[in-house]
Amino acid sequence: MPQHVPSSLRAVHPWAPQHPSAHPPQPRRIVFLAHRDLDNPAAGGSELLVDRLAEGLTGLGHQVTLLCGGPAAFRDYRVVSAGGSFDHYLRARSAFARQIGDCDLLVEVCNGMPYFAPVWHRGPTLCLVNHVHSDLWAMRFGGPLTPAARLGRRLEQWALTGATGAQRRGLLVAVSPSTAHALRAIGVERDRIRVVHNGVEEPGPLGERSAEPLFVAVGRLVEYKRIDLLLRLWERVRPVTGGRLVIVGDGPERERLEQLAGPGVEFAGHVSEEEKHRLLCAAWLLLHPSAVEGWGLVVTEAATRETPTVAFDVPGLRDSVVDGETGVLAHGESSFAAAWCTLALSGERRELMGKIARERAARFRWDRTVRQFRAVAAEAVKGWGS
Repeated sequence: MPQHVPSSLRAVHPWAPQHPSAHPPQPRRIVFLAHRDLDNPAAGGSELLVDRLAEGLTGLGHQVTLLCGGPAAFRDYRVVSAGGSFDHYLRARSAFARQIGDCDLLVEVCNGMPYFAPVWHRGPTLCLVNHVHSDLWAMRFGGPLTPAARLGRRLEQWALTGATGAQRRGLLVAVSPSTAHALRAIGVERDRIRVVHNGVEEPGPLGERSAEPLFVAVGRLVEYKRIDLLLRLWERVRPVTGGRLVIVGDGPERERLEQLAGPGVEFAGHVSEEEKHRLLCAAWLLLHPSAVEGWGLVVTEAATRETPTVAFDVPGLRDSVVDGETGVLAHGESSFAAAWCTLALSGERRELMGKIARERAARFRWDRTVRQFRAVAAEAVKGWGS
């Protein structure tokens, strides 16, 4: 059963950040290279993580820049656009040279398509990995044998495993043990991997729970989130539980999903943070049918609201959900529907799971995430120079 790994266990946990007794010098100028910034309409958990890291490191005195594709929003740290949503992958190197020039540490956020920063950046690099895409390439491009799926998978694996000596020297930050295991499975050496968990904000007061059954799913409406599967299961669950299913989020799949939706389903679209947390407080359950996650940040956000989660036993979600304690991990569609019905009909069990979930969520805060990441950043710089 996945558990939080305290820093006191780092000596026996090969993926924990290292904290040498003689503190290595901290990199003053840190650049994050990422696909999007947090204001992008397609932003999700990865963008939130980078924003919290950049904001936290800025607060600790680092000079932080985010180099990304698409528009550049105003932040407490500098945000620079390297081009459009896709051509910025080709322009990242020249944009870095032209608009930034140099830094003490370049952090490449690896979300599928790589930038190959260690190949062209002559300095310390660090790779931040939410999840390894592997089978998602096939889901996105119509099957594992399509040329686009094969190319995407090979490029990602080549970048992560270290195609050059410079790449093989760099550390990788995984957001969960599942991501660390996925990196090992494609050939990344264990001693290059560090795990730094996502955090959550300090929760405000709890809102009122809905008097009528209310079930919520939150996420970008893309293929691998499998909201279509959730809608099919709802047709089996609704006659047993009644109530409403609210889908929070937007994306390219929305029109198709709305056409699939039956009675009792509402599409809330993109909502404010305040509205999202109001819904998480009101919900009886968070439903997370995704095929894979790095961590599943909304699970921890729901936990701060004493709302348990029903999810599939897949990478990432098996780390953020403690099966049988903070929610239920299903091993198939029938198992998911059964857990959904069972918890919906058992208020006492839901309440107990919610309280345990809130206690566990208290271990994950952004200030701790920033401190752990900062330790890895210092380790990466020291290792590059040795």
